[in-house]
Amino acid sequence: MASVSKVSILDYFNIVFEGENGKIESNCKACGTKIQAKRSVTSNFVTHLKRKHQAMYDDFVKRKDLKREVLEWELEEEEVLEEWQPLRERRSSGGGLTKFDRHDPRQVLISEAIAKMIVRDLQPVSIVENQGFRELLQLLEPRYTPEPQHYVQSQLLPAYAYQAQIATRQALASVHALSLSLDLWRCFTGATSGYLGVTCHFLTSDWQMHSALLACLPLTGRFSGNRVLSDFDEVCHSHGVSGRAFRVVADPFLATTTVKPCFLPGFLLSPAPTTGQDVVDGEEEDNSNNEEEGIQNGHADGGEGKDSWEQGLGVGRVDCFSRSLEQCVREGLHSSPQITSTLAKAACFYNYITSAVPPEKLSQVFDGPGLSMGGPGTPPHAARDWAAQLKVLRRLLDSMEFLEEVSGPEELVPGVSERVLLRELTDTLEPFTEAWDMVQGDRQADRMTDRHVSISLALPCVLGLRKHLSETSTPHCPSLLLGLSQSVERRLAPVLEDPLYITATTLDPQFKLTWSSNPDWHRQVLIEELSKHSTASSPIEPNTVLHPQSQTPPTPGPASSLSRPCKLFSFIKQRPTTQAKSLEQELAVYLREEPTDEEALHYWRRKAIDFPLLANVAKRALTIPACGTVVENIFTSAGRCLRPETGRVLPKNLETLIFLKANYRLLWT
Repeated sequence: MASVSKVSILDYFNIVFEGENGKIESNCKACGTKIQAKRSVTSNFVTHLKRKHQAMYDDFVKRKDLKREVLEWELEEEEVLEEWQPLRERRSSGGGLTKFDRHDPRQVLISEAIAKMIVRDLQPVSIVENQGFRELLQLLEPRYTPEPQHYVQSQLLPAYAYQAQIATRQALASVHALSLSLDLWRCFTGATSGYLGVTCHFLTSDWQMHSALLACLPLTGRFSGNRVLSDFDEVCHSHGVSGRAFRVVADPFLATTTVKPCFLPGFLLSPAPTTGQDVVDGEEEDNSNNEEEGIQNGHADGGEGKDSWEQGLGVGRVDCFSRSLEQCVREGLHSSPQITSTLAKAACFYNYITSAVPPEKLSQVFDGPGLSMGGPGTPPHAARDWAAQLKVLRRLLDSMEFLEEVSGPEELVPGVSERVLLRELTDTLEPFTEAWDMVQGDRQADRMTDRHVSISLALPCVLGLRKHLSETSTPHCPSLLLGLSQSVERRLAPVLEDPLYITATTLDPQFKLTWSSNPDWHRQVLIEELSKHSTASSPIEPNTVLHPQSQTPPTPGPASSLSRPCKLFSFIKQRPTTQAKSLEQELAVYLREEPTDEEALHYWRRKAIDFPLLANVAKRALTIPACGTVVENIFTSAGRCLRPETGRVLPKNLETLIFLKANYRLLWT
């Protein structure tokens, strides 16, 4: 058999720089594209050839597989003679197969698939050492050489994280409009007391909205607001976004304050563990305002702490609207002990029927969006946040007679007065649920969804909630209505007079000024706010500081020969001269148009040429999110299933997994 020379994927690239730790920069020989990666992790090079140069990739695979095909042909002859020998024995002994080397394209793709599984499902890296997992790999591809845990943890996953950082920095270099979000997760695990997540929301030049987690940093010891701000500034500087953020979404907090997500009292978040594993805090029936662990969104009411937080950020800070909305619901529920006890009884009935009633019967009640039933003894997927739990409760009340027939003990069934109280609760909180669904959308179902909801929804939602509460009567539970009203006035009502929210809502083409009860006053607020932001913004260079005198329209290019008057084209009608509109003129024309259901970013992409000044402000205002971030949901998920003290994952590995999971779409879609 003729010898086949060793083939390397790097043969198709020109290496221009090689740094420490095996990091290399190279250019594709076919198209010149710059590729950065580690020499030990070549998936970037293989992926580039496969996506951009299929012929070169096919040639690489053909040359790589030539020697292996000869060996496999010899193996087929041996298998004919040994057809009665057990398959497992042949494969476990090698069976004449040649194992892939680490740079083989098939080896690289399988290793990448394993890494994607670990990241997407937040699996501990130690899974690659499990005997059952290795036996599965041996059965599916006996030529694959399983990578050791140390390699995956110290080289493969960090290499993907490095790729994500490079891609993010390159994308942000040319961005003109961006906002930032801060998320803090306190977990009190050994030396690690929490994690800080910094997310960037930015618009590309073609009006496409993207979000990327810039960093997930471990926090050690007892940390303070100044420590968090210092880490935040360092992240911004390293990614080139210092001073460029239009707004920072960061709820005010004190260093010792954390708030758990809101759940209805008594309702389980997930089925009780059956593997002997302890139930983690927050997964039982506890909806008390326990502040031991969770995503730190603070909502500190101390004016001094809030002022220092805003001053430390250096730019305008805004509260996360979805968290404020959730906090209003929490405070409303806690204002009524009567509601808490009644909900606890309803939760006992719910937990009983989901464990005792066959799923085919429960599906008649709980089938629907977000309410699909799981297996036997498994609660619906809906029991994961307060809004979804309210939907379950409403279904429960609507089907109470049917559930009484198929269930057992009557003492668990809520009585008539309790049903009236629960119906009053669901009716009162229904608009809050609608607002939550608008803001959160399908993010709860897919934690990696790159879905952006801007703060333009906040002001109409607050107006709707105030109107609903003013028209609602709760004779059986007046304290609930009072608690909700007071919380809405304290936490949400200030946005009604905030020029930023007024601007964002008006620049949303589905609203404009249709919500306003005083259009003239709001129009004046708009003009002042738009003038401030249009003067401060620059469409030229994100890092360029422009002085007021430099805010002049661009100089027009050379005129076409057709624009010069001549007898030859005298029959062509003269075009009217166009004059640049002022900000007030653009706003007047914009508001005269009828509102449209067109998505805001699509609208401004189409209308930017007609309203350039308004579009420049809209581009910035619409980057501010009203919803929570992807990393916030990942923090919650990690808190339930990957807490480092359980031994399932190391803290140093957890931050890498969180970073890669939050940027999964950036890397692998």
